[in-house]
Amino acid sequence: MKIVVCVKQVPDTTEVKINPETNTLVREGVASIINPFDMYAVEEALRIKEKLGGTVTVLSMGPPQAAESLRETIAMGVDEAVLLSDRAFAGADTLATSYALAKGIEKIGGVDLVFCGKQAIDGDTAQVGPEIAEKLGIPHVTYVRKVNEINDKEIIVERMNEDGYERVQAPLPALLTVVKEINEPRLPSLKGKMRAKNVEIPIWTAAMINADADKTGLNGSPTWVKRIFIPELKCQGEIFEGSPEEQVKSLVDAILSRKVV
Repeated sequence: MKIVVCVKQVPDTTEVKINPETNTLVREGVASIINPFDMYAVEEALRIKEKLGGTVTVLSMGPPQAAESLRETIAMGVDEAVLLSDRAFAGADTLATSYALAKGIEKIGGVDLVFCGKQAIDGDTAQVGPEIAEKLGIPHVTYVRKVNEINDKEIIVERMNEDGYERVQAPLPALLTVVKEINEPRLPSLKGKMRAKNVEIPIWTAAMINADADKTGLNGSPTWVKRIFIPELKCQGEIFEGSPEEQVKSLVDAILSRKVV
């Protein structure tokens, strides 16, 4: 079983910076972490590998320094990690990102199963996984909470929805996006950490994956961010003092005076 897990480096929430010219997140020189939802995808891929054998490759796109964060997945037991990094990828929206990742998966070749987290915490679009599947021309199942059965021809999973879950069967190769209910990611082992420290993480450019320049980065992005800003705080909280009865009376008076009800 040849498995690829697509992961994303997201900025540490205390280090978010915005490029005022392009209205995109500044990733160069900013501390990054692996998108938390993607860690569940890594764990599920490793569990299937342990059950059926095969290999797990982690694939990501980002600036060169993002390679360091991929070592965490190596420490968990991933066989190899690959980083797509090129100025041509800069400013990509979900469509351009999925195109580049799909080209990377095609370069890896012979992939039976692709995993993604349900969404990234910096964009929350949940679009990249399904878009990768469409680019590859393979079926996909989103919001997977459990893998019931899998063999070399098909997979049966439980997919979460608003009313519970549904059981879905799909032929392989296929792509799954997973939710946190699917498992609990393991901690890296000491042996894994030692291996991750010395392993070489290859960096592939746009040319190396035969990517069309018109479909990558800002050139390949039909959606652009017009403006990003921090909302201004227009009102302040009010603390009512006194006994519980007095506080309740003050609250009711304030609500009535503002004509909220």
